[in-house]
Amino acid sequence: MIAANTINLDELIGDFQVFIDGKVTGRTVMKISQQLSTGLLHRAIAGTGGQMSKLTRKTALFGLGIAVMLSACASVQSDFDLSFSDTPGFDDERLERIDEAVAAEIASGKISGAVALIAKDGQTVYHKSFGLADVDSQTPMQTDSIFRIASMTKAITSVGVMMLYERGYFQLNDPVSDFIPAFKNPQVAVAFGGDGEVIETRSAKSEIKVVDLLSHSSGISYAFINQPLQQSYKAGGVIDGLTAADVKLADGMRRLAAQPLLFDPGTQFAYGLNTDVLGYLIEVVSGKPLDRFFREEIFAPLGMTDTDFYLPESKADRLVTLYADVDGLRVSDGTEADIKLDNPRYPVEGAKAYFSGGAGLSSTASDYARFVQMLLNEGELDNQRLLSRKSVELMRAARIDWDDDGLADFGLGFQVIGDIGKAGEIGSEGAYSWGGAYNTSYWIDPKEGLIGVFMSQVRPTTSDITSRYRTLVYQALE
Repeated sequence: MIAANTINLDELIGDFQVFIDGKVTGRTVMKISQQLSTGLLHRAIAGTGGQMSKLTRKTALFGLGIAVMLSACASVQSDFDLSFSDTPGFDDERLERIDEAVAAEIASGKISGAVALIAKDGQTVYHKSFGLADVDSQTPMQTDSIFRIASMTKAITSVGVMMLYERGYFQLNDPVSDFIPAFKNPQVAVAFGGDGEVIETRSAKSEIKVVDLLSHSSGISYAFINQPLQQSYKAGGVIDGLTAADVKLADGMRRLAAQPLLFDPGTQFAYGLNTDVLGYLIEVVSGKPLDRFFREEIFAPLGMTDTDFYLPESKADRLVTLYADVDGLRVSDGTEADIKLDNPRYPVEGAKAYFSGGAGLSSTASDYARFVQMLLNEGELDNQRLLSRKSVELMRAARIDWDDDGLADFGLGFQVIGDIGKAGEIGSEGAYSWGGAYNTSYWIDPKEGLIGVFMSQVRPTTSDITSRYRTLVYQALE
């Protein structure tokens, strides 16, 4: 970064001329704006001496006016941490492709708006909002807009479990029934009736271990997923994770524990309510409700001031409206998607009693970026250490095949790229990630020192912008 008491007047003149010639770019705008905001432009013009002949007073005043206008406009949508030089590690013109792609996705009617954030080597290099948080009221999306992050909750719960593991409360290979007895002596479903009801079970070959829950290899699934136990889950009142009803997590886990498993624990991958069980494990072991544990042990240390299960009234107007893409984008009533919401105004309405460790949190892009930056830093952020380096290494180590490609590519809470050639998209081996049901996603790339967060709010959707966003970030790397 250029020192605060220096300025290159020739470069500044050139930037003004570029603007006058109609060739201005976003980078030129921000360079002029930053020089104005730091007071350097005024000092440069006042002390130019012989150089002043290169820039007439009229042109200078015109440039000042333009800079004032652009500085004001730029501050509305972006939280860039910019210097006069190009964004470290990125090609700035290529970064602008992100803007174009997201704007096109909004114009196509697939999403109403979005917030995107990139940080590299601990520095936020891109943080921008697009479109509308609410179409009917024409409320602009802001960088501090709040999103239902759904399954991005899982990473936070998994970190909470690892924190208790590091304090010596349990081993990862301990049976979860040591702490939640309802899960003792699990059964595996082996036969089903014509209506999908379970008509025969057998004893599982092993107990469900904590590590099986972390890696989604316990045999537990979701009711919204089309799988053999779907009807049994629905008949048993199993909660998929989000509810406005006055139900406690302990009751939800009691219903789940009464269900048989899809397979013997530890033998294969099945995405499911595993992390909700882990959330209840945190409650049992810590003696704290999950929302309190998160606030005290994770959110407060990391400075995540806008992340919680339920929003206070003072933040309700920042919650992005949930949309459904059904013959065009419309406000969701909670019934259009495979995941049903008994109140689409979750998390600002309802009983606010159920703390789903697998799906219940809402957050902002910047809050969640602080969390994933902690993981990139191997467990520490701003002198607050939540996990040891060795625990983070274990979490991002591939353990089980989650997508049937023959490779171990899921760790303890994350999808992990084990073979970049097999993945078939640009990225890095060892990068790990996940996303949320309502079109949110994140990834962490230790090799590049990179994190990315993308948040929108729609389900069902035909949009693939979360995947293309990652490609657009990688193609902009120098």
